[in-house]
Amino acid sequence: MAIKEKGFVKGCLPEELKKVLRSVATNWEDVMDDMQALQVIQLSGAMTNKVYQINWPTKNGEVVRKVLVRIYGEGVEVFFNRDDEIRTFECISKHGQGPRLLGRFPEGRVEEFIHARTLSAADLRDPEISALIAAKMREFHNLDVPGPKNGLIWDRMRNWLCEAKSLCSPQEAKEFCLDSLEEEISMLEKELSQDHQEVGFCHNDLQYGNIMMDEETRSITIIDYEYASYNPVAYDIANHFCEMAANYHSETPHILDYSQYPDLEERQRFVSIYLSSAGNLHSDTEVEQLVHDVEKYTLANHLFWGLWGVISDYVNKIDFDYMEYARQRFHQYRVRKPALLGYS
Repeated sequence: MAIKEKGFVKGCLPEELKKVLRSVATNWEDVMDDMQALQVIQLSGAMTNKVYQINWPTKNGEVVRKVLVRIYGEGVEVFFNRDDEIRTFECISKHGQGPRLLGRFPEGRVEEFIHARTLSAADLRDPEISALIAAKMREFHNLDVPGPKNGLIWDRMRNWLCEAKSLCSPQEAKEFCLDSLEEEISMLEKELSQDHQEVGFCHNDLQYGNIMMDEETRSITIIDYEYASYNPVAYDIANHFCEMAANYHSETPHILDYSQYPDLEERQRFVSIYLSSAGNLHSDTEVEQLVHDVEKYTLANHLFWGLWGVISDYVNKIDFDYMEYARQRFHQYRVRKPALLGYS
């Protein structure tokens, strides 16, 4: 299969990537020397980048070495700093989390291939798998990653709002009420930010496609840290719950089904496992408080990804209806705000 983005044409790999792959291959004495023998398979479901599995045949033909190649999406530098993301990737890898970085080239990077399966939308609702995710999320939040330890969610949303305003037509700006969003963001920051809330290193995009599971060991691996930063842990859990409404592998991947949002019992179970996974005792009051905080942070999450959708429609070339996705996130914000905050 030929890759058709950024220099991947007619099955040929760009020279910079070939150099990285040859360097990686020095650790494998049994692989074939012929670069034309490589098999390239595009992996579906990525929302920001193009991701490919590269199979490298061995000389005896019995084993295939595998790596993952990530081609960076165009225009996504508006969402995060790529150099910061690489440093985060390397730091997390040193902590024993996620794949190892094997090499970089101008258009992307080569990563260790994780021999595990990517979760599906349905997996997030499986009680056993959900419990594993809760425990892994707690472990992730406890990572000590260099950088500012204060939450970045509010500043990031304000930056994205400025970008969205600069890109949108007057009609779109009116439809999405962009002129009033600064006030909404400030209101949410004041309403949601409380002294009792724990801040940890958050993934901020823990949808099913960013979670892998080894079927034999049942171990969970969290991948793709482009949006990762310190934030209130309640926000990260809220994001994960909101992602249960999505199925990015359906015929309409941009359509969200909020009937799939976890009910109160599911949310309480997830939070209870999350709090107890580090061996700490917790009270029912602590569970209820975090569940309460998480629900309120879903509002911030809707605005966050709503703005992302608006901007992505202008800068991202992946086949996805970003504007319709944004409409649904903003609509859900308006629908849920009165019940969660007590006013419209």
